[in-house]
Amino acid sequence: MPKTENQKLKLLLLKDYLEQNTDEEHPATIHDLMNHLQANGISAERKSVYRDLQLLMDNGCDVVATRGRTASYYSAGGIFDLAELKLLADAVLASRFLTERKSSELLRKLGKLTSRQRAVELRRDLVVSGRVKSMNESVIYNVDDLHEAIRTDRQISFRYFEWDRNKSRVYRRQTRKASPYALCWDDSNYYLIAHTEEHGLTNFRVDKMTNIRLTQEPRVHTEETEKLDLSRYGKEVFGMFNGERAKVRMRFENSLSGVVIDRFGKDVMLIPDGDGHFTCTEEIMVSPVFFAWFASFGTRARLLSPESVVEDFRKTVASVAALYDSDPK
Repeated sequence: MPKTENQKLKLLLLKDYLEQNTDEEHPATIHDLMNHLQANGISAERKSVYRDLQLLMDNGCDVVATRGRTASYYSAGGIFDLAELKLLADAVLASRFLTERKSSELLRKLGKLTSRQRAVELRRDLVVSGRVKSMNESVIYNVDDLHEAIRTDRQISFRYFEWDRNKSRVYRRQTRKASPYALCWDDSNYYLIAHTEEHGLTNFRVDKMTNIRLTQEPRVHTEETEKLDLSRYGKEVFGMFNGERAKVRMRFENSLSGVVIDRFGKDVMLIPDGDGHFTCTEEIMVSPVFFAWFASFGTRARLLSPESVVEDFRKTVASVAALYDSDPK
């Protein structure tokens, strides 16, 4: 059989075809494979295709042969199975720090890790368009820059902004400097945990950071940053909103035990307190976000101490109630 220019590509073409077009439910016959080679300018005999398939299997390609009236083949390989790809696709959809365009782009790339037939199950662009997503396209590259700064122990400079009602960026001030220590994914947003001269250990929404630059200055190390425990930090800080640290004692109905464990972890100590209730004590960054979380339980939960936190919560609830006691006009 005369060799063609593309003959050396035969193994690659067979491997790509199997990975992109076949799975357990959609195997390919030898006839299908020969047609694919022919469409790419390669003439191949049936026996040579069998030999090539065996060569792929002998060298680590996860190709499976099915036996029936006619032999057929499919790719059972790939780093991820379909259930894992669906999980990754859901994480992309849930990530508010990704823009709609970047989410759709990542879903298309995930689809290339499985067969075309199964990739259809990952195409959820209509769902993406209905989610609240970031408007900052550069966030995914910001994350990479921040990881590099942490790895190389360097400070960063950046600009920070908020959105106004016209959907325009309003920068808080000129360029800021910070020592980055960790990235945290909380409530579908990416946050940078960093040290600044003004606020000590604090947080920044990564999708609201721009013009990130790595400086040549080493990070500032303090006792607070050296003792940073991310698992504990996530329990103390509500909505990544900093506040005054306090050891807060709370009382809940037993029906809220699952909510409390989800929030504070399985190590939280739940102490029975009368009929149908329990108490627990946790160190918390007391903030409006914590008060909002606690208020969501209505009469099923109560703050017990310290008195300063109880009083602040009482004032917060009273100020909200006062809005509805006044004339809305």
